[in-house]
Amino acid sequence: MQRKAYVPGVAALLAALLAGCTGGSSDGGGQDDPKPGGTTSTAAAAQPGKYRTLPEPCGAVSHSTLDSLLPGIEQLTDEEQRERAYEGTATVTYDTDRKVGCRWKAESATATDHLLVDFERVVSYDNTVSDDDRAEEIYLKKEVAADLPAPAASPSDSPETPDSSKSSESLESSGSGSTPDAGDSSSSADADPSTDPSTDPSTNPSGGAPGSTPSALQPRTLEDLGNTAFLDDALNDSKQRTVTVVFRTSNVVVTIQYDEQPATTTDVPSSQDMQDRARKLAGQLAESFSD
Repeated sequence: MQRKAYVPGVAALLAALLAGCTGGSSDGGGQDDPKPGGTTSTAAAAQPGKYRTLPEPCGAVSHSTLDSLLPGIEQLTDEEQRERAYEGTATVTYDTDRKVGCRWKAESATATDHLLVDFERVVSYDNTVSDDDRAEEIYLKKEVAADLPAPAASPSDSPETPDSSKSSESLESSGSGSTPDAGDSSSSADADPSTDPSTDPSTNPSGGAPGSTPSALQPRTLEDLGNTAFLDDALNDSKQRTVTVVFRTSNVVVTIQYDEQPATTTDVPSSQDMQDRARKLAGQLAESFSD
């Protein structure tokens, strides 16, 4: 899927945050230097983040949610294998208070599905930068790396309709107030979008090449998840689709990576279904942090 870089605004915000983190007073002293007999003025320390611990990642996703994301689990006939599949595998970490994750995998008759959930609790060791601001830096770097396409133009951004004066001239040349002749081969039905095959969703539901992501499901930022969030959706040449959802809630950055590899390259995983499942899981995790 060809993408158009969409980073100017995000990059500017990231640069501003980084500048705020690295800025400081010079060694030569300035207005903050104490005067004889006076008191030293100090800036108030930045606020710590809301979260001091992280949830246990392999227990953060319910069995019912795993059944939806990884249909192959329910197809396992061996009870012990099924339980191990539900348990997942913890990712390697050296500080469980700062970064933890879990992976799941399940094979079905039609596809192999993988799920990764990663939690990162951000702590700023700079008294002038809050934990939340440092977490926002990390989130923005992930968003920039995702290289989201520019958002689709809204109706208000579309080109204006032809000049009304030109329309008037056309009417005058044909006779003001004239109506099409009943025998005219062109009729209002010809201009009806519902009769145009190119606008019929059933002829090309994705609105693009077969297997492409529908325009409404293109990678994008999300407004209803955590403090800031985005969704990425990529389909590779072997028809493996990967849906990634990243969001920040206070000083924690959550990453969900969900991918499906069909058993045959003639099948294409549904962008709509995979995004719905990933976003549902993201919403559940966000709610667990707000409890």
